[in-house]
Amino acid sequence: MSGEPGSVVRVLIVDDQQLIRDGIAALLSIRPGIRVVGTAANGREAVAKAPELRPDVVLMDVRMPELDGVEAVAVLRGRAPECRVVMLTTFDDEEYVVRALRAGASGYLLKDLPADELAQAIRLAHSGVTQLDSSVAGRLAAALPPPAPDPVTGVALSPREIDILRLVARGRTNREIASTLYLSEGTVKNHVSRILSRLALRDRTQAALRARDLGLL
Repeated sequence: MSGEPGSVVRVLIVDDQQLIRDGIAALLSIRPGIRVVGTAANGREAVAKAPELRPDVVLMDVRMPELDGVEAVAVLRGRAPECRVVMLTTFDDEEYVVRALRAGASGYLLKDLPADELAQAIRLAHSGVTQLDSSVAGRLAAALPPPAPDPVTGVALSPREIDILRLVARGRTNREIASTLYLSEGTVKNHVSRILSRLALRDRTQAALRARDLGLL
């Protein structure tokens, strides 16, 4: 199901540490538009509780006893495809990230992010937007080969990077770009750094000039 403005997002929190899941539940319970419908201590318990609790979004730790988070994602996506699962963990290992996304996770976040950003990530996940922690996104991007040259511009930028370059050229800040494209500000910052590196540019002013030369304005 997709989120609608003003709708309440039902959240299930899954973590093997009671202090962590209770703390997250307390923080989220005071955020508007979010209702914590339950908690679970491992993936097996989450899979068992989900049909009764009917969460819109599941916050899932990665390493847990009985059934780990990645395996639980695959089960939940098969049994409740309308439910979005966002990994929330301390592990930013590339292998975990790739496995989780392949299993069907709608995001991969680290536990050190501010509560307001976590709440926003939950709302975005409910709306169908995948969220990656900025450090996770940066590591994944570094491990991937550069994209093939765009057929229109002739430069090796992804479609998302071209969109961001266009907005940079229009004078938008990272925060404004994040709001426009439904990304986190950290993700936008990583994209901008990668664009400058791939195009051998020094700053946003040079990026704006290059965007004009490429016909993006």
